[in-house]
Amino acid sequence: MIGFIRFPKNDKYYAWTDHSKSKMIQYFISESKIKSIIKNHDRIEDGIAPDTIAVMKRNDRRKKKEEIWVMYFKIKDKINGEKVRIISTWRYPGISLNKEIPIPDDILEELKYTPSPN
Repeated sequence: MIGFIRFPKNDKYYAWTDHSKSKMIQYFISESKIKSIIKNHDRIEDGIAPDTIAVMKRNDRRKKKEEIWVMYFKIKDKINGEKVRIISTWRYPGISLNKEIPIPDDILEELKYTPSPN
């Protein structure tokens, strides 16, 4: 049975890209999990895109070691001050080294693609 998928909505604190929403479905990561990782992370790195931040939280289970990563950047909002725009999220199997952001190849390709303004 397929469950009901509830996409996160932009509010005064968070803005979500379509890419991040599709990765939430692909990797089964909830909105609340992403928000909690941003607020309470195990590690923080500079993202691969300019002015981005990547945060990680360990998500180990009994027989499976993994990390959940979230990439975002902060934008200025005239009304509410600062806002977080979620760019992408993914699960990384195993344990990554410090100063190394283990981004899956499909996400790297999608982040590099920028459509023409036409």
